[in-house]
Amino acid sequence: MAPRLLMVKADGSVLIHADGGSYKPLNWMSPPCTLTEEDGQWRVVNKAGEELRITIEEILSDSAYELGLDPGLIKDGVEAHLQELLAEHVHTFGDGFTLVRREYPTAIGPVDLLCRDADGRHVAVEIKRRGEIDGVEQLTRYVDLLNRDPLLAPVRGIFAAQQIKPQAQFLAVDRGLECVTVDYDALRGMESDILRLF
Repeated sequence: MAPRLLMVKADGSVLIHADGGSYKPLNWMSPPCTLTEEDGQWRVVNKAGEELRITIEEILSDSAYELGLDPGLIKDGVEAHLQELLAEHVHTFGDGFTLVRREYPTAIGPVDLLCRDADGRHVAVEIKRRGEIDGVEQLTRYVDLLNRDPLLAPVRGIFAAQQIKPQAQFLAVDRGLECVTVDYDALRGMESDILRLF
């Protein structure tokens, strides 16, 4: 026995939470399911016949809240938004930058942005919300592959993110890639340069 938060949602799901450490419930039953109560025990059964039993020794608080209709969730600042904004304002990577294509296809996946700099040299741009070593590895593979194409070579790389971890920045610079920290809010209302180059 232990203090637990029991949630019964309008969709019929039942969740059991502890008071620390994680957003994920300790146990749950996904909807649709039925809940019956008898002698201090909840019996929750889902459509597959699986059963969850919860024994309640003491109720510390009992509350109900009507949340109403779900208006939906609109996420702001995801990688797709960053990509759109940087594609619109590609000149902020440098004077004379032009966009060749968003989601430039390669055999190992699409490059977020393929650009040309003022000298006409191709630049592969990998965009992340949070720049970590995996993103640097991904950009390295893209640049290596694109440099094998004589119509594109020489290709250099820019790793752009809202936040870049020091280890990722060190690896990128070591591999000859540029790092750009993006201020998303400034980019949305962009009037001037909002990028810091490393």
